[in-house]
Amino acid sequence: MKKIFVCMVLAVMLAVLTACGNEVIEDREQRNDSAEVESEENARQTLEDTEADLESGEDEAMDTAADYGLEDINEEEDYMDNTMKITAGENTFTATFADNSSAEALKELLAEGPLTINMSDYASMEKVGPIGTSLPRNDEQITTGAGDIILYQGNALAIYYDTNSWNFTRIGKINDVTQAELLEVFGDGDVTVAFSLD
Repeated sequence: MKKIFVCMVLAVMLAVLTACGNEVIEDREQRNDSAEVESEENARQTLEDTEADLESGEDEAMDTAADYGLEDINEEEDYMDNTMKITAGENTFTATFADNSSAEALKELLAEGPLTINMSDYASMEKVGPIGTSLPRNDEQITTGAGDIILYQGNALAIYYDTNSWNFTRIGKINDVTQAELLEVFGDGDVTVAFSLD
């Protein structure tokens, strides 16, 4: 009888211990799961905070650039890289280069120094003169207007103050100028014109 009783007590104790052990294991698993979830949430929050900081930093950098006029400086540098000065006597115009290999070749030529050309009137619509070298041609059928700068036959520059339709290479255009203003500056006869990058 004692043996049966002892066995029953041992069985109950074993059952209790097993149950406790299972609870401890389940509790540990729940803690681990909770820690993993919390860790993932912390990582996600850190990532979101970092992205927000980066975006804020970009905005601040752009604001700072705007505050100091850096954006305007960049735009001005791009503009200056694509313009040349045309001087006749005491009058100076700014011209914008066309987008072709002829204009690029002229830029390279002017990078070596100003180009001075003796230009003559032709047909009461343009001043034309030799540049002393040949540039690549990009001829196409165009109609000129006041201020157009044309590469003629690859070795001469013409500044138009009137219209003409022909196969030409447009190399640039004088900004904000009228036919009357060009005629007043260049006159009826020959004129010496300096082309430069500054």
